[in-house]
Amino acid sequence: MNEQVNQLVMNADLATMPEVGLDPAAEQLQRKQRLAAALRIFGKFGFDEGVAGHITVRDPIDTDTFWVNPMGRSFKLMRVSDLIRVSHEGDIVEGEGLLNGAAFTIHSHIHQARPEVTAAAHAHSIYGKTWSSLGRLLDPITQDACAFYGDLALLDDYTGVVVSMSEGERLAEALGDKKAIVLKNHGHLAVGESVDEALWWYVTFERSCQAQLMAEAAGTTQPIPHDMALHTAGQVGSTLAGWFSAQPLFDVILSEQPDLLN
Repeated sequence: MNEQVNQLVMNADLATMPEVGLDPAAEQLQRKQRLAAALRIFGKFGFDEGVAGHITVRDPIDTDTFWVNPMGRSFKLMRVSDLIRVSHEGDIVEGEGLLNGAAFTIHSHIHQARPEVTAAAHAHSIYGKTWSSLGRLLDPITQDACAFYGDLALLDDYTGVVVSMSEGERLAEALGDKKAIVLKNHGHLAVGESVDEALWWYVTFERSCQAQLMAEAAGTTQPIPHDMALHTAGQVGSTLAGWFSAQPLFDVILSEQPDLLN
């Protein structure tokens, strides 16, 4: 069954991705709906830690702005109508609420540096921040972890809460063209060409951190050899694979919590 699913993903047409073919207004609404749903998934998985954490999505009409969750609103209660749109100068241009300074500093630099990135996700989830304290990249010890093999960056020092523009620029530079980054003593961040993809890379990275922490606590790990890890990365680490893998999470949250669309 897994091989059938992998083949489906590898053979799928990118036109099956949800935003393709939409007019800008419809695409904007869909991005906002997926963002609200992704934030509810964060809440369902217990990724909330006070007011920390944020997911952003680039606005398809005014591409120099992005949508983000307002600070102080629980992931578990997020609705489309709660979202705020922010400029790269840090101004709220649509919606009402507080802007998280770290969210603006981090995400504005990523969106400016990476035109192909539609969404970015970051929180202070327990296994990601635990792993970040080691200041290491993940090892390819599982099939899922191979999605990040050769596609993971490390910001290898901690200089406080990311609120200065220079720190945001440094983070974006460290991320480079990778899909995710370990922020030493802080946590992790993931990006994607859709909210769905960014959400999936964040979730599966968190679980891969958990798996490696457990494996190393139990004994000596046996990493997948380099060539096979690269091959597996090509199977499970593509943009389409990330989007496709997230669909069950979105299906469930939209079925369970349809009020998020309000």
